[in-house]
Amino acid sequence: MSDEKSGRFGHQVMIGESFVGSGPHAAHINTVLGGRGTAAETAWATALATPRAGFTPFVTVLRPSLPVKPLTLFVNKAEVRGDTHAALTWGAAQAGVAGGVADAVAEGIVPAEAADDLLLIAAVWVDWAAEDAEEVYRNNRAATRAALAAGVAGAPGIAEVLAARDQVSNPFFTPAGPGRQTGADPGEGG
Repeated sequence: MSDEKSGRFGHQVMIGESFVGSGPHAAHINTVLGGRGTAAETAWATALATPRAGFTPFVTVLRPSLPVKPLTLFVNKAEVRGDTHAALTWGAAQAGVAGGVADAVAEGIVPAEAADDLLLIAAVWVDWAAEDAEEVYRNNRAATRAALAAGVAGAPGIAEVLAARDQVSNPFFTPAGPGRQTGADPGEGG
């Protein structure tokens, strides 16, 4: 691994985001990847040690007693509600996150030689209306890999962000207009 890449993985915190799929089976993943001794380690340990009702962070496994590397803390963004939602969160979504992390390492997005020195937080949305475990799995696997790739690359770049400022939208809302007033003085009120 180059000194530049080695330094990036050892000392920086890399944040990624990805949304894959549509409807209740879509996956929305946020990742925080950083080295031991960084703010990522503090956040990882704090989140693991402070569960609350409906939100229980846990170490993501490829199978029982085989945690994925980098060690990944699964943090659910939707309160666990009912047996189906619990099974999808702890089953299909967890498996998807584990597979996506392993894919990112296998593909060199996250260097294998750095995996033992890194910690990952994956914040994961599983919709309460989701029912199809295979689709939840596939979407979470793809979204996790994509979020890690974006975080490592520092994507999006500021040019992409600025180019999109007049086309703001997400799966839950698209404004009728560009969402900003042109030529208005922000201090004018009204």
